Amino acid sequence: MRILGIETSCDETGVAVYDSEQGILADALYSQIDLHAEYGGVVPELASRDHVRKLLPLIDEVMQRAACAKTELDAIAYTAGPGLVGALMVGASVAKSLAFAWGIPAVAVHHMEGHLLAPLLEDPAPQAPFIALLVSGGHTQLVNVEAIGRYEILGESLDDAAGEAFDKTAKMLGLGYPGGPAIARAAEQGTPGRFQFPRPMVDRPGLDFSFSGLKTFTLNTRDDCAGQADLNSQDVADIAWAFQDAVVDTLALKCRRALRQTGARQLVVAGGVSANRLLRQRLAEMVAKEKAEVFYPQLRYCTDNGAMIAFAGYQRMLAGSDPDLKVQVRARWPLSELQG
Repeated sequence: MRILGIETSCDETGVAVYDSEQGILADALYSQIDLHAEYGGVVPELASRDHVRKLLPLIDEVMQRAACAKTELDAIAYTAGPGLVGALMVGASVAKSLAFAWGIPAVAVHHMEGHLLAPLLEDPAPQAPFIALLVSGGHTQLVNVEAIGRYEILGESLDDAAGEAFDKTAKMLGLGYPGGPAIARAAEQGTPGRFQFPRPMVDRPGLDFSFSGLKTFTLNTRDDCAGQADLNSQDVADIAWAFQDAVVDTLALKCRRALRQTGARQLVVAGGVSANRLLRQRLAEMVAKEKAEVFYPQLRYCTDNGAMIAFAGYQRMLAGSDPDLKVQVRARWPLSELQG
């Protein structure tokens, strides 16, 4: 079975062709980072317009590189949510139109399920049941994966997600956009221990997350440090180190709690923040002590991409997805609403 995957949920245009026998035949990704950087975050209208410009050329490019004719496709998978409605509409409209013209199904895919399944493209791949930590953009979730399509949300962000906190903290420190890589680069020059940041919600039971307070703590630390003067580069690096350390520590502690609570021995980590080197280091140390394993997608598949959508679409087809021609997208879409 061959699936064309289309991802347009936010600020990256992703396209891929997945073959059930050969894996990913080809994929391409166009990032809008440079477009949005001057605004310090994603501008939805600009994102939608850029998807319109880039999507069809990317589809042509990927189909050619995959040496795949339209008659060889069995379905088109597209991100239907969650995400920016205008951006989602671009991908959904193109997918539905091509599917109608080519006489094949168009399959709606949940963006976070795409991230969750991305590590299954690797060898070795995790085997359900497992715990998944999803840290992508506005989402931080711990999910008990009983089987593909059977998901129990164990905990999630109650306010700012980890990715949002990275972006907002980077902006207040003048480090630019996107925040995750910017904070990580600055933290490399930071002084461990100069600032002690709290680990939010780790002193109470449960697996939910909250990073808005940590963001406020960072702001107060910046203001106390600066006084009436501008921060110097070492101040910025030290604050970045303390912030990143607190976020990573919190995520690792919650993952350990989830493994112990469920008895699972496999942990999947996916989404943009999963590329953070300190997080990977801390999780490797944690799973070694817990006698568990941790799995990630390739670095190129940590951020939004078409490959994860194509693969998730394939899994939806196996599960008997019932596609139709109505163009429907959802800005908000709980992962728990998916049916296996």
